[in-house]
Formats: sequence, structure tokens, C-alpha cells
Amino acid sequence: MQLAAKTPADLTITPRDRRFGRGSVQQRWWYGGDPYATAFHNALSVTFPKGEAFFIESVKAHRDGVPPKLEAEIRAFVMQEVMHTREHVAFNKRVVDAGYDVAKLERDVEEALALTKGRPQILNLAVTMALEHYTAILAQTMLRYQHYWSRADAESVAMWKWHAVEEIEHKGVAYDTWLHATRDWSRWKRWKVKSIMMLLVSYRFWTKRWAGSMELLRQDGITGWKARFGLLRHLFVSPGLVRRALPAWLSFFLPGFHPWNHDDRALISLADSDYADARLATAAE
Repeated sequence: MQLAAKTPADLTITPRDRRFGRGSVQQRWWYGGDPYATAFHNALSVTFPKGEAFFIESVKAHRDGVPPKLEAEIRAFVMQEVMHTREHVAFNKRVVDAGYDVAKLERDVEEALALTKGRPQILNLAVTMALEHYTAILAQTMLRYQHYWSRADAESVAMWKWHAVEEIEHKGVAYDTWLHATRDWSRWKRWKVKSIMMLLVSYRFWTKRWAGSMELLRQDGITGWKARFGLLRHLFVSPGLVRRALPAWLSFFLPGFHPWNHDDRALISLADSDYADARLATAAE
């Protein structure tokens, strides 16, 4: 049974070829001097280069026979993810230049991806679909609550906002590809597989990001309850990324879920206007 996707018909996915932080020195605690927020975002960034390559291959493996609109969206998705990879490679280099050793974090990503080798491609697409929902809801939170970036380094903020915009813009691509690839499945089977995968992905995502953040904090000499309390405060209290994103995460399990049930393109327009203002201000200086 072919399912109708709910991605807006007038949505255009626009790859924005931008570069950030070239030639600049990134402070060790670039997030406003906050080691906990810095550690979390650094740990998250380390996952992106190899993780987004995995997303690309998982979606491309199921592109044959998709409708022309989705085919074009997959091409744009791939272009965006390639540029995200490039910018996070550059960002991660600045993290290393600031004195951090991220080798252990990179090994954890490689070990996780090794588990995907040799298994059915549809399961890798399910992982991608779940993680793309994660990146979209985290992006929504990072853009919706303007105080989220109020204390962070401007160039780093620009990169993270740029990434967030494009994650929102292409948030339906992996899901629509999943709907197409599983069009002959029953609704119960599709819901069961995607729900189980989201629970597994969530457990692994947060345990690994927590461990990575703790490792970076350890390198700052922050350990024990001080490290745990500081990270929990960032994630659940202020700015409270996890707390704010939780309702959107839960919506994934509802019957009739689709990433575009919530049309948040206004956040894209807002962030793009910020870029325009920033460019005008730079030109005027």
C-alpha cells in the first residue's frame, strides 16, 4: 500500500554552502565559558562526520523508485549532509586545537557504525529515520529558544544555527524514504519496528553522548558529582535541551506521526534573516 507523505508540497530544500571559523582560534570553553555546555556540544559534533555519511548511504540505498519530488529532496539532503560533514570536521579540528583529545569519542562512533555492517539495509534506514527525528527536534529547540546561544562564541553559534536550519528543512526526507521503502508493510508492523528502533537509538544516543561529555569534562579536571550535576543542569534545567525537546520526541510514537505534522519553517526564515543581518553588519564595518 502506497502511503501519501505529509511533507509540504511547497517545501524547497536549499543547500547553503557556508564555511565557519576558518582561520579563527576557538576558545576551549567556547560556549560562554561553560564547560558543561561546551562538552556536550563538542561530544555531539564528534558524531557528525561519520554519522552523516551513514545517513547518506542509508537513504541512498532506498532511493530507487521513489516519486520524483522525493528523489529531488534526497539529492538536496545529500548535498546538505556533505556540507555539514565538512563543517563539523573543521569544528572538531578546532576542538582538538583547543587541547581536547577526541580519539576515544571517535572510536565509540566507529564501533557503533560497525554494528550496522551486514544487517538488512531497511534497519539502517530505520536508524537514520529515528536519528533524523532527533537532530530535527534538537535543532528546533536550539532555534526556538533564543537564549540558548546567548553566551556562546558568535562564529560557533553561526555554524550550529546553520546546521539546525538545514536539519529542520530536510527532516522529512529519511521518514518519507522509510514510508516508501515499507509501503507494503502493515501499519502495525511499521509502527512496531520504528518504535522499537527509536527506543534503542535513544538509549544508545544518550548513553554515548553522556559518556563522551564526561570524558571531555574529565580532561578539564571536572569529575564525579560536579561533572554529572553540571551536565544534568544544562540538559534539563537551563537551557534544558532535553526537557524542552521531550514532547516532540514523544510525538514520534503517536499514530499518524510525520515530522511535518508540525510545520516549523518559520524558524528557518528567522535564522536565515539572522544570517542576512549578520552579513549586512559585517559589510558595514
